[in-house]
Amino acid sequence: MHLYLSLLKKCKHYLGIAVVSLLVGGIGIMNIMLVSVTERTKEIGLRKAVGAQRLDILTQFLVESTTLALLGGIVGVGFGIVGAEMVPSLWGWRTVISPVYGVLSFIVSALVGIFFGAYPAWKAAKLHPIDALRHE
Repeated sequence: MHLYLSLLKKCKHYLGIAVVSLLVGGIGIMNIMLVSVTERTKEIGLRKAVGAQRLDILTQFLVESTTLALLGGIVGVGFGIVGAEMVPSLWGWRTVISPVYGVLSFIVSALVGIFFGAYPAWKAAKLHPIDALRHE
């Protein structure tokens, strides 16, 4: 029972580290997307002036933030696989790479991209075309 409680405590610590890492990554994605919206204000205004709807702009920026997050997920899973392959040769421990957790990682990455990209996408979608075209 003592071993079980000890493992559970360690899992909570690892979960806390993972949550903080996801928050930091998500905030990074949100900042990158906010800068992208600011730099591309004229482009957004032009697209809206020629007929793009709010949903079009929203979708564009959500796809961009999700793609950015998925690329980060690919890099993270790649490092995880490389690390798992190195552990047996360095310490002699047996490791198992489960495809289920790889897929779960990509799903979580996509959700982080959608969640943290929602505000910049909403901000881009609500821009008025005339104000956006005047922006310098």
